[in-house]
Amino acid sequence: MLKSGVKIFSGNASVELAEKIAGFYGRDLGKCVIQKFSDGEFQPKFDESVRGDYVFLVQSTYAPSDNIMELLMMIDAARRASAGYITAVIPYFGYARQDRKDKPRVSIASKLMANLLAKSGANRIMTMDLHAPQIQGFFDIPMDHLDSSAIFIPYIENLKIENLTFASPDVGSTNRVREVASYFEAEMVICDKQRKRANEIASMTVIGDVRDRNIVLIDDICDTAGTLTKSAAMLMDKGAKSVRAFCTHPVLSGKAYENIENSVLSELVVCDTIPLRNHCDKIKVLSTAQLFSVAIRNAHENKSINSLFIHS
Repeated sequence: MLKSGVKIFSGNASVELAEKIAGFYGRDLGKCVIQKFSDGEFQPKFDESVRGDYVFLVQSTYAPSDNIMELLMMIDAARRASAGYITAVIPYFGYARQDRKDKPRVSIASKLMANLLAKSGANRIMTMDLHAPQIQGFFDIPMDHLDSSAIFIPYIENLKIENLTFASPDVGSTNRVREVASYFEAEMVICDKQRKRANEIASMTVIGDVRDRNIVLIDDICDTAGTLTKSAAMLMDKGAKSVRAFCTHPVLSGKAYENIENSVLSELVVCDTIPLRNHCDKIKVLSTAQLFSVAIRNAHENKSINSLFIHS
């Protein structure tokens, strides 16, 4: 009996990353076109057979919402074309910040996205650094949740930073930062912020001592870079020698590039889960392609992905 093959396709949002993933896997990216109509509608179409195959669809779901619709329609098309097993590879899972009712009469959009992905025909989800790890529980299908620390930690090790202290830009990132700090047997501090409204900080304080320390800030998302740059400035004001930041997903909306360029940050290191819109000398991009390619191979071969994590 012939073993079903692996085919990797991409939506428009993640073509460059998908090509790298396919390259590391050892094959060409699958042929798929997104036909656009004059009224703004679009229609994904696979230009090769996927019958019985293990199909991996790579698409981050950052704005605009066309990106999530593309992915849903690609999943539906693969299912109707008799794909054997469909995995949605979502390097950046959009709407993850809407994971609870934090005020009356609002949507829990991340749960809605989970429902849509499963109903469209996905058999499995593969993603990286969800804003809240418990979002995995929104899915009733298997999920592989990769961790960017496997990419960031070797980079930090190569920097050979002395007097290293890790910092969380807010209380919500404490667990993520604590795990990395534990790996390096380093101290950590917390930047506690109070918001007036979304993307606007009212006040911020530092919990811990940073004097004469080289600080590494760690977070999952860099959106407007307001929290990040204000945290960096405050840490320097408190006596830190230097501040650099590591953020998995470079959403970088609004005045983010301007904020980063004008900040005290030595560098901002991000992953390629979202392509950069502009160039900034302070931003360095590390690729997730090899990590995803190994995860895809292990998923296809029914192997554990535990080896892809760096344990403290």
